[in-house]
Amino acid sequence: MNVAMAGLALAMVAGPRAGHAFTEDDQRRLCTGDVFRLCSSEIPDRERIIACMVRQRASLSDGCRSVFGRPSERSASATVTR
Repeated sequence: MNVAMAGLALAMVAGPRAGHAFTEDDQRRLCTGDVFRLCSSEIPDRERIIACMVRQRASLSDGCRSVFGRPSERSASATVTR
């Protein structure tokens, strides 16, 4: 898997949690490892990565979990414009 492709997919996936804006670099730094570890089979499909990361939320690193926010915040930040 191409790290740049995973980073791009992740940047499109992880919307900032309410009250805290994460840069693309923050998102990539905090979640790329989790994407590869937990959801590599879903790359590069953005929708499938989102679904996988939500399913695997309990297994996310603390940093990546901060990008995805708490479950109630996740639903508000799940909409990512194309």
